[in-house]
Amino acid sequence: MNLSVFAIAILASIGLFFIYKNIHTRNWRLPEKPFPEQWRKILTEYVEYYRSLDKADQDRFEYKVVEFLLNYRITPVDCTIDMTDRLLVAASATIPIFSFPNWRYNNLNEVLIYPSSFNDGFQISGKDTNILGMVGTGFMEGKMILSKTALRNGFLYSSDKRNTAIHEFVHLIDKADGTTDGIPQLLLEKQYALPWFNLMASEIDAITKGRSDVHPYGATNNAEFLSVASEYFFENPAMLSTKHPELYDVMEEIFNQDLKNQKKVLKTVLHRNDPCPCNSGKKYKKCCGKNL
Repeated sequence: MNLSVFAIAILASIGLFFIYKNIHTRNWRLPEKPFPEQWRKILTEYVEYYRSLDKADQDRFEYKVVEFLLNYRITPVDCTIDMTDRLLVAASATIPIFSFPNWRYNNLNEVLIYPSSFNDGFQISGKDTNILGMVGTGFMEGKMILSKTALRNGFLYSSDKRNTAIHEFVHLIDKADGTTDGIPQLLLEKQYALPWFNLMASEIDAITKGRSDVHPYGATNNAEFLSVASEYFFENPAMLSTKHPELYDVMEEIFNQDLKNQKKVLKTVLHRNDPCPCNSGKKYKKCCGKNL
């Protein structure tokens, strides 16, 4: 390819990027209606991160959840989904970028919900159906696939350092600078990039040698390490801060969130006669859990 043709190709790519971005911006919808009370009950029931926020931040979280639902399709494939599933997808998208109010997932159009795990051919039966989530590439560009089971389990077990949906949204954040390499340049200031790269190498080596409680999948490559470490950060920040203080500090810099003193306001499993987490003074079954 000669230089002039190459230059035209580059300019065309840049032009298409800005056309896409402008279209995305022009059609962007903002919440206009009050957050439904039933949706608030669902977030209270399932999302510990939301429960730990004060009222002002809960309001802001709700706004971002609705903004996500207004602007991205969530489509079931060979299964049915309800409002809980849609809210959990939106919450997963909101949690990692909560400190960046203007963030938009410009590399996402649609989230596909599969009934269970799948393989790299997007089949839910047959060989190697062990994938729980995936960010699409090629003809699947702009799409994310999530297992419905994994989506639910990520919030039902809120301290196990595993949340597939958050994992995949962190991949999108990483990918937003054009390269999925474990270095989210749009969030990580330049002076932290090299120390973060070195820390990843050290932590991956520790995982490989069995000297780390970070999930072994994090040793796959730098991109997977970022997403696995992010799951740990958002699922059990106090433990991460204690066991991996340097890793916690960098996660804090990346996401601009200090979570190690995040208050625990709710058990993983709520019983009907437990006090309601909204502090109404009523039993859960007579308040936020009344219609669930």
